[in-house]
Amino acid sequence: MTGGGERNYAGTSAAARVEKRRASLLDAALTEMAQSRWRSATVASVCTEARLNKRYFYESFDDLDQLADAVIDMVAGEVVVAAVGGFIATAESPLDEQARTVVAAVVDVLGEDRRKALVLLGGVSTATSQDDKRRAAISGLTTVLVDHARKIHDVALERDSLAATGPAFVIGGTAQTILSWVNGDLSISREQLIEDIAALWLTLGEAASGIARSRIELEE
Repeated sequence: MTGGGERNYAGTSAAARVEKRRASLLDAALTEMAQSRWRSATVASVCTEARLNKRYFYESFDDLDQLADAVIDMVAGEVVVAAVGGFIATAESPLDEQARTVVAAVVDVLGEDRRKALVLLGGVSTATSQDDKRRAAISGLTTVLVDHARKIHDVALERDSLAATGPAFVIGGTAQTILSWVNGDLSISREQLIEDIAALWLTLGEAASGIARSRIELEE
């Protein structure tokens, strides 16, 4: 027993065992979703994939929709953490290095586990509620990019429509490019993929900031 009265089995606490089972369910659901089996999935089928007794499902989730939402939140969270970590690590570096570092971090999250790219980037069909969740997650990624762009370009982009359309365009294009790559439709190396996406980010970012600046000058 632990000091708080929690029983340990083989040195593992009850809370740790619950978390491990939850992680197994998330992984199983990620597989079901990535293989386009989610519309026909059941609690029983997910538990079979996770190699868990059905009763363990309900200690972490109320239903399948909640599990699917948690999967999307998990993947989106990993991407945001990777992107923000890249920004922080290269805050004092040249802009091209920042872009390559951030793109590499995002590509590695979504490229090392193809399932994550398929589920987050819309490469598979899911229920309408999951489509809404996925769009919300992508919107969150766009917000991260907007905040970073404002700091970099030193221009009041929020005054121009490009503040919304630019990042949405970049995120949408990046998502489709990574999805094409993980599906094998884009036959280039990881390194070239990162270099190409980073180059496009920089080119579009500079062009958008220039257009926004010229528009602002005309207004003044």
